[in-house]
Amino acid sequence: MQVTPYKDSDNQKKQQVEQMFDNIAPKYDFLNHFLSFGIDKIWRKKAIKILSKYRHDSILDVASGTGDFAIAASKLNPSRIVGFDLSEQMLNVGREKVKRLELDSLIEFQKGDSESMPFGNGEFDSITVAFGVRNFENLEAGLKEFYRVLKSGGVVVILEFSKPKYFPMKQLYRIYSFGILPAIGKLISKDKAAYSYLPESVMAFPDDQNFLDILKGVGFSKVNQKRLSFGISTIYYAQK
Repeated sequence: MQVTPYKDSDNQKKQQVEQMFDNIAPKYDFLNHFLSFGIDKIWRKKAIKILSKYRHDSILDVASGTGDFAIAASKLNPSRIVGFDLSEQMLNVGREKVKRLELDSLIEFQKGDSESMPFGNGEFDSITVAFGVRNFENLEAGLKEFYRVLKSGGVVVILEFSKPKYFPMKQLYRIYSFGILPAIGKLISKDKAAYSYLPESVMAFPDDQNFLDILKGVGFSKVNQKRLSFGISTIYYAQK
C-alpha cells in the first residue's frame, strides 16, 4: 500500500505531496534544520563532495524545494543549475534565497512533475536529489527520467533518509521519528499530516541494497551507497 500525506484525500500521491509542501513551505527551512539538529547541512556537504569527483557543468536538482542542495552545488562552479519541483510555494522560497545570495543568474527554478520532465535526452551532466525520491508516486518512472535526461557517463547523487538497523540508534530513531518529530512539526507548521507522513514514508522506502537494485534495474551502472549518521540517511550515487 502506498503511503500518502492525507489519508482521507482522494487525490493522487503527487497531488497530495504538492499540497503538503505548499502548506509547509514558509516554515520548511526552519523545521528542516531544527528537527535534524543542523546535521542535514553536513549530509549535503558530503553529497557534494561525492558529486565533485564527476562531471558537473550542468546540474539538475530534482525535488529542489527551497533550493538548499542547488545552493550547495553552486560551490562546484557549474555553468548551469536547474531546480525542479512540484511545489510552487517551495520554489518561491528558493527563488528569494538565491536572489539574496546573488545566485539567481546561475540557479533557475522550474515547476513540474519529476516523473515526466520537460528536458531533452542527455541534457544534464549530473542530477542531485535530497529527501525527494521517496515522495515519488512511481519511483521507477522517476528514476527512468533521471536516466533519460543524463548524458552518457553522467551521475545521479541521491541523499535520502534511511532506517537505522542496530541498537540503540534503531530504537531511538523510532521514538524520535514517530513521537517527537510529528508533535513539533504539527505545532510549528500547522499541518498535522506532514510530519507524520515523513517517518511513514521513510519506513516504506526501499532503502539500502533494495534501492541500489532498483537503480540497476532502470539502467544505471556503478551503483554505490554511503550510509551516514548510523544509518539515519544514505547517499546513493550511480552512473549512466
